[in-house]
Amino acid sequence: MNTYLTSHFPHLRQNAFYKALRKKDIRINGKRISENIVLHTNDEVIVYIPDDILEGKLPQPIHLQVVYEDPNIAVFFKPAGMEVEGPGSFTDFIHQTRSSVYQPCHRLDRNTSGLILYAKTPEALAILFEKFKKREIEKHYRATVIGIPKKKAAILTDFLFKDTKKSKVYVSSTPKPGYVKIITQYKVLSSDPISNTSVLDVQIHTGRTHQIRAHLAFIGYPVLGDGKYGNNETNKRFHKNKQDLVSCRLTFAFSTDAGILNYLKGKTIEI
Repeated sequence: MNTYLTSHFPHLRQNAFYKALRKKDIRINGKRISENIVLHTNDEVIVYIPDDILEGKLPQPIHLQVVYEDPNIAVFFKPAGMEVEGPGSFTDFIHQTRSSVYQPCHRLDRNTSGLILYAKTPEALAILFEKFKKREIEKHYRATVIGIPKKKAAILTDFLFKDTKKSKVYVSSTPKPGYVKIITQYKVLSSDPISNTSVLDVQIHTGRTHQIRAHLAFIGYPVLGDGKYGNNETNKRFHKNKQDLVSCRLTFAFSTDAGILNYLKGKTIEI
C-alpha cells in the first residue's frame, strides 16, 4: 500500500504515512487499518490525510526569523503551532525556503514557540548532539503560570511516565515502574497578584516529553494556555488557546572540547 500511495502522491513523506496508519486514517474496502498491507485489484482505498500533507505543501506561509547564523549553525525562532519535524513542519519550511542542509539539534513542543538550534554540517550536528547529551548547552524557557509560587526559586526532582497511546505524561513524587527521573529548575521573574499569574525562568536538566508543562502543573502552577495539563476555565478567561511557554535563551556552556565549534564556548543567544 505504501508503494501505491507514494506512486500517486510522490510528495507524501514516510512519517506521514505511518502516522496515518497509527491513527487508522486509511481505510481499505471500508475497514480502517493500522498496518502496511498488500493491495489487490479492485481494492477501494480511502485516505484521511489533508491535501497539503499529501502534496507536500506547507499549511500556511510564515516569516522566518533568523536570530543567529554562522557557517556551522543557525538559530531560528519557531512559531507556536508547528511541529519541529514531519510533514508541514518548521524544518520542512526551512528546507523548502532555504536548504536541506539545516538539521534540528533538539525539539520543541508543537505549541511552544522560541529559539531552536540547527546544524548546517554533519560535523556540527554530531558535536551538538553530544553537547546536548552531556548537558553542555543550557536551554532556558520563559513561562507564564497560573498562581504565585511560595518559593521564588527551586529545583524540582520527580518522576515521569509517558503514555504514548494518550499522548500524555504523568508525574509522580516517588519512583514507579516505567517512570524516569525528571529535574526542572525555575526562578520567579515577576508575579501579578491581581491576575494571580507569575512569569518564570525555567531550565530543564532532563529533556523529557512535556516535562515543563507537566512538572509545573504537578506542583500546582500550570502554564497559562495549556489545554492538556492546565486549567481550561482560566485559559478561556485569559483568551489563551496555546501555552504561554517560550524557548528564550541558549547558552553554549562547553566544559569539554567542541572541535570546530569551540568558538561558541560561553556564548549566549537570547530573545
